[in-house]
Amino acid sequence: MRVLVLGGTTEASELTRLLAADPRFEVTLSLAGRTSSPKTQPVPTRIGGFGGSDGLVAWLKQNATEVVIDATHPYADQISSNVVAACARLAIPLASIVRPAWEPQPGDSWLPVASAEAAADALGPNPRRVFLTLGRLELGAFARRPHHHYIARTIDPPGDVALPPDIKLLSGRGPFDLQAETTLLKQVKVDVLVSKNSGGTATYAKIEAARHLGIPVVMIGRPLKLRGHAVENAEAAMIWLEQGLAHRTTSCSARGV
Repeated sequence: MRVLVLGGTTEASELTRLLAADPRFEVTLSLAGRTSSPKTQPVPTRIGGFGGSDGLVAWLKQNATEVVIDATHPYADQISSNVVAACARLAIPLASIVRPAWEPQPGDSWLPVASAEAAADALGPNPRRVFLTLGRLELGAFARRPHHHYIARTIDPPGDVALPPDIKLLSGRGPFDLQAETTLLKQVKVDVLVSKNSGGTATYAKIEAARHLGIPVVMIGRPLKLRGHAVENAEAAMIWLEQGLAHRTTSCSARGV
């Protein structure tokens, strides 16, 4: 079975590892290319966009793709819209790994907002030390509020993104543990943390650290993200794929193929 996995997440890495060990599947992993040095994966990998839903349809046809798994980030709403449209046009089965969102726990102080721009506005008029744990492309939204001191952690340098004037850049790739996150927040004397509600465990330690230190969190809500058949993790995606494979085998046997 030829499978396209749209990746860039922990779940995508886990899924490709499982699929690479199973000879029943021929897998291609597709990454958006936002990270300059992605982790090496055990399956053939393509990097870059498809050119919208039309480009994705053409790629799926050209590669005789039989099933697609959307394991993109919860905030990657555009590619998810494209893949839903493309799979519907070609009648290709689609499953989407839907990572559960974080929920506030006792001791959390969250201010929910809808976007990075709204997060910048929510920081208020008084100067604060702000820890930004966002992708590099979102950092430019905080240039509109230049009176704060920002500390931003990204995987790659921000490139040509217009940054706030008072910002310190830290390089790091998760997962991070609670002790390391607590130590960092203390060292840089953070007043407030800005985060996306990514869900999962890979980056949750920063939320726990903020809770333990009494640091408020400006939490950027998730966009509306179209999806196929919802599964929660890589293991559930494998079960779904195996069920599809078994159904195809049964159908072929019934037809005498």
